Amino acid sequence: MAKEFSRTDRLADALQRLLAHALQFEVRDPRVGMVNINEVVVSRDLSYAKVYVTFVDRDTDQQRQEALHALNNAAGFLRSLAAKQLDIRVTPRLQFIFDETSTRGQALSNLIDKAVASDRAHHSDESSDE
Repeated sequence: MAKEFSRTDRLADALQRLLAHALQFEVRDPRVGMVNINEVVVSRDLSYAKVYVTFVDRDTDQQRQEALHALNNAAGFLRSLAAKQLDIRVTPRLQFIFDETSTRGQALSNLIDKAVASDRAHHSDESSDE
């Protein structure tokens, strides 16, 4: 019988839960603010983990970059917390990456809404002309 999840998937899930808790209660850097962890991707050899994050209260690109820099500076501390709580031989090095999918999705949704509204206005103008 095959395993449902690979070891990398299980480790990624455990890291995501642990990091979410640690970022909320352990990291006290005011530059970080509120962070959502969208996904954790662990390399096949379990030595690296890419942590994709979004920031709730950071609107400008400069604020996001400062928060991302603060997170990457705290990566060693977070890795040591993970090493203490997870029972694994090698704790992955953490790399935090800003995930732009939500902002890009919102921008695309706005473009679609504008196109639909423009199309409706165009069709209503044609029907009133007849």
